[in-house]
Amino acid sequence: MRIIYMGTPEFAVPALEALVAAGHDVVAAYSQPPRPGGRRGRELTPSPVHKRALELGIEVRHPVSLKGEQEQADFAALKADVAVVAAYGLILPRAVLVAPVHGCINLHGSLLPRWRGAAPVQRAILAGDPQTGIGIMQMEAGLDTGPVRLEGRTDIANKTTGELTEELAQMGARLIVQVLGDLDAYPPKPQPDEGITYAHKIDKAEALLDFTANAEQVLRQICAFMPAPGAFFELEGERYKVLSADLAPEADDAAVAPPAGPGVTLDDALTVACGTGAIRVNTIQRAGKPAMAVADLLRGRPIPARTRLS
Repeated sequence: MRIIYMGTPEFAVPALEALVAAGHDVVAAYSQPPRPGGRRGRELTPSPVHKRALELGIEVRHPVSLKGEQEQADFAALKADVAVVAAYGLILPRAVLVAPVHGCINLHGSLLPRWRGAAPVQRAILAGDPQTGIGIMQMEAGLDTGPVRLEGRTDIANKTTGELTEELAQMGARLIVQVLGDLDAYPPKPQPDEGITYAHKIDKAEALLDFTANAEQVLRQICAFMPAPGAFFELEGERYKVLSADLAPEADDAAVAPPAGPGVTLDDALTVACGTGAIRVNTIQRAGKPAMAVADLLRGRPIPARTRLS
């Protein structure tokens, strides 16, 4: 097939590579424009899809919008059989959606209609969903409302957003090649009318650890915001990112009752009381410092029992 590929982050790279490896003709890649980056934050840095497409010899386009007539005419002039979209980052106008022979097909990281929208992986983890997956969806004008051609599932367990995103990226790459290998074998099926939820964009303020929640929910926060923006607490005006933690099974309700209470350390090893139960922090990162084991942190910066964390 003649394919237009539309994606931006690392999540979208495996599907691009898989389509090329399967012998499809990717005639152009659309990605978000290069952003300031580098050590000084001044150099324009291409997106992961932009960079990989160039390495594969594919023309890259990065319009700031697809609403203009010229951008839409340029898109249609590629005479694609289908456009494959994975975390592209721009709204596709109707003129773009209908330009390819078989329309636009999206790789969406949830079990639709649950978690339509911008942050499906993080929201699934935060909600304590047992499973998530990838939907190969025929796009239409609504926000992730289109019919689904094929779906893959995986258990969330204790996976972080980083781990789960990588797994879903590989799953999506396999499934999109499967679907495009025989479109007629995977007819689009309408999404159910029940169970619709929206995965609103993550606000960095949500990453402040809420120790008034139960310990399991605090662990979900840590997993959901790993690697970015990073769940954190503050102590004496300094921010500490918690990169990994476990339940502290020996911390019963008596241990976390007053005068301890949520957000108070129960020992000298950074075991922290929650609304019910407690967590034991394993890996941590101070502002401007590399990640380290908690034991290494505490040797240079003790946090004694009965310390209250914000």
